[in-house]
Amino acid sequence: MKTLTLLRHAKSSWDDTVQRDFDRPLNAKGRRAAALMGRHLRNEGVTFDHLVASPAVRVGETLDGFTSGYGRLPAVVEDRRIYLASAATLLEVVQGLPASTEAALLVGHNPGLEDLVLMLVPDGGAPRDAVEEKYPTASVAVMRFAVADWTAVAAGGGELVRFVRPRDLDPTLGPDAD
Repeated sequence: MKTLTLLRHAKSSWDDTVQRDFDRPLNAKGRRAAALMGRHLRNEGVTFDHLVASPAVRVGETLDGFTSGYGRLPAVVEDRRIYLASAATLLEVVQGLPASTEAALLVGHNPGLEDLVLMLVPDGGAPRDAVEEKYPTASVAVMRFAVADWTAVAAGGGELVRFVRPRDLDPTLGPDAD
């Protein structure tokens, strides 16, 4: 059995004057949401033995906040392929995870993360429907696969066991009114 947790980066700042999308930092709401999600997963007993992430600034800052709530995480393996990747590319990343990994955390971007969940989890069920509706920033999807090796992870082969949005834990972290 393999467990894959997907964390979308937290809300970034569009007010910052950075030159590249890759360099956009988090805003205050994003930093709060990242820490909250870390605390929540720690309290739920979700663990990881491998961590792979996009090298984008907002992902690094999401991990900083997440760690402040969660505690110690495995060393980050940055993978440039995750930056704005398609579901197909993300599946290649997942299938390339070390065989010894039982519980991986992948931190990246939409629409790739949402599309990956929709690809891996069969239709039906409230959690999948919520993902299909929207995979907001700082949201977490936890999937299980009845496989012995990551290379066997395939479309329709996953079970979505948890989908949590920041607003599920703190309504002030929901969509902005403006």
